[in-house]
Amino acid sequence: MTASPPPTPPTPALTDPPMQVDKKALVAVLLGVALGALDTSIANTALPAIAHDLNATAAQSIWIVNAYQLAVVAGLFPLAAMGDLFGARRIFLWGIALFTVASLACALAPSLLALSVARGFQGLGAAGVMSVNIALVRMIFPAARLGRGVGLNAFVVGTSFALGPTVASLVLSVADWPWLFALSVPFGLVAFAFAWSTLPRTERQAHKVDPLTALLSAVCFGLLVFGISSGAQLANWVQTVAPLAVAVVAGAWLLKRQAGHPAPMLPVDLFRLPLFKLSVLTAFGAFATQGVAFVSLPFYFERVLNRDPIETGFLMTAWPAAVALLAPFAGRLSDRYAPGLLCGIGLCVLSAGMVSLFLLDQHAVTQDIVWRMALCGIGFGFFQSPNLRAIMSSAPANRSGGASGVIAMGRLLGQTSGATLVAFCFGLMGAQGANTALLIGSVAAALAAISSFSRLKYQAIRHAVTSEKETLKS
Repeated sequence: MTASPPPTPPTPALTDPPMQVDKKALVAVLLGVALGALDTSIANTALPAIAHDLNATAAQSIWIVNAYQLAVVAGLFPLAAMGDLFGARRIFLWGIALFTVASLACALAPSLLALSVARGFQGLGAAGVMSVNIALVRMIFPAARLGRGVGLNAFVVGTSFALGPTVASLVLSVADWPWLFALSVPFGLVAFAFAWSTLPRTERQAHKVDPLTALLSAVCFGLLVFGISSGAQLANWVQTVAPLAVAVVAGAWLLKRQAGHPAPMLPVDLFRLPLFKLSVLTAFGAFATQGVAFVSLPFYFERVLNRDPIETGFLMTAWPAAVALLAPFAGRLSDRYAPGLLCGIGLCVLSAGMVSLFLLDQHAVTQDIVWRMALCGIGFGFFQSPNLRAIMSSAPANRSGGASGVIAMGRLLGQTSGATLVAFCFGLMGAQGANTALLIGSVAAALAAISSFSRLKYQAIRHAVTSEKETLKS
């Protein structure tokens, strides 16, 4: 009697990779994410110098930031859907390649228009990286260590954005502003080389991406940011009202087309969850405050407090340093205490820090500036990790991809809104508007704190329901 052959072992799922994490693949993903987040803020510190060299006004120079943000916002959801269709590896490679080429174009740009266009392509490449980075982390990390991978990714994003002014200051101390962009080229090449050889390959998914839905998403969010930015710079009504009107029509069409879809490209289904909705609203307010601070403070320090560009960058180091110190501590606390409480406290501290910066006078000494910047960093660091945990835990497990996309979109829209508010203040008051922008940022942080505290009621209800279910099971 012939023995039957042993059964063929099942093919491992993409969500259950080997326990050993591929370090080169992880470096590729985190380096790509760091470059994208860093370039969101690295140009802010150099805006006064760039504006001077390219003969642009302070309000016009904001387009160096807005062009990048607009491209990221427009491309995020469509590219995430393309990642499902063609594979996350392909979208990441395309994104990092475009980002690297666009960085070189930024370094060689001869005018504000050329630099803004190059920054737009750079932002589109960054959107390719940011749209699939969480999916790649899920493939690289085993299920038992996925939380560590997602947390590491979030830490790199937040830290890279906060370190932008410090990196810019170090570069500007020895070179001109084009080097801020040129230095991204070798790091982009390293990320591409590691990604090409190590990132996991995936088969195309069975479902298809609706091209019209992707186009509507890009048009809706891209024109929304463009219209708001144009209005902030006091542009004519055609440049402001027309884009906003088209964005509204595209958004309405998008919602109608996605109605009833189990996993819509624009994850509106998640906003029916009170905790998720309030957590995203909290994030938007906090990142708007950060956007206001990191765009306005370089002008404030240089043109109001008469500090040079190099000193400006080092003065801003206190903020990211405090964030880095507080993030691990806040993350551990979020396992024991309600994120709504922790984030609310942190955002109150951030609001107070912004007010303290607003109250500075022209005779302020370095120590006065540093402790105020550190206070803002402490508040922001206390908010970031607990709020990320709250967003991901409030969404169903099968919608974690949509939740990740909303996290990135909330952060980017918040930062873009903050930069837009600064441009509006500059348009009305010139560089002196930086002072007023700080006060507006303080109000945004206070409103975000109210949103965070309002989660406590829903968190208490959820905890009671969970406890009741556990009691019934026992």
